Amino acid sequence: MKKQKAIKVGNTLFVGISILGLGSVSLLSLYNPQATMDLVRVNLTNTDAISSIRGIYGGVGLTIVISLCYLLFQRVIVAVQFLTLFWCSYALSRLITIFIDGPLGGFGNQWIVIESIFFLFGIILLFLNRNLKYEQH
Repeated sequence: MKKQKAIKVGNTLFVGISILGLGSVSLLSLYNPQATMDLVRVNLTNTDAISSIRGIYGGVGLTIVISLCYLLFQRVIVAVQFLTLFWCSYALSRLITIFIDGPLGGFGNQWIVIESIFFLFGIILLFLNRNLKYEQH
């Protein structure tokens, strides 16, 4: 019983921390797309660039956050599955960049570590969750 509770807490923390991180970038991007791009030292020089960052990191990010909030309370295991794939995809994209374009800078190196840790945490949670039964609401 304690193991089940610990796994459920792990699920909630994994999804909750992801929501907070993705939500903060999403809100920042909606409010000030240039501030998001300042993190990687890129200037947005036209309204198409501004609207693209606002749309992808802001709008799409917010859609993901809203979906994760719903799943957190309705189907947490689906949220864990999605986030495991999500963080893996981010880390894989950075690895592809390393192989094709060369070494990452400080920002990229920091985030490939974070994304890889989140991916591994998701894998561990999926492994631990395999025998748990979840009530459907």
